[in-house]
Amino acid sequence: MTETASAGPGGPDRDPAGRGRTTIADGVVEKIAGLAAREVPGVHALGGGSRGHGPARDRAPGGSKPASRGVKAEVGEVQTALDLDLVVDYGVPIREVARAVRENVIASVERMTGLEVVEVNIAVTDVKLPDDDADEDGDAYEPGRAPETRLR
Repeated sequence: MTETASAGPGGPDRDPAGRGRTTIADGVVEKIAGLAAREVPGVHALGGGSRGHGPARDRAPGGSKPASRGVKAEVGEVQTALDLDLVVDYGVPIREVARAVRENVIASVERMTGLEVVEVNIAVTDVKLPDDDADEDGDAYEPGRAPETRLR
């Protein structure tokens, strides 16, 4: 004998998940992955490097540091694949940092979205050196101030 449960109008219990479709935008997965990657010790930043236009843009008025910068996701109906560009701190074991990033990103994305993460490709694009602090803190372009030339 088979039992069926009735849940009010419409007859037997129906799974609410089967009553519509949920889509998750690439940008949502990119933000989750970017935040998860930044949580890992040894990750200095995400993106194309710690020097150049990115950091200056982040400090400019109205500039921002989007959570998804340095992350690219391809999202399907049930799976996703991710590419991350990392800047790591000098002296950290890069392979260990990459492994920890991969694990944290997979756990966060799968937990929050229900998507299966099929791959997380990591490209280490730069190393943050201890003496790079002066470049990041003091050499940003400021309107009304002539750029300084420094010889090293």
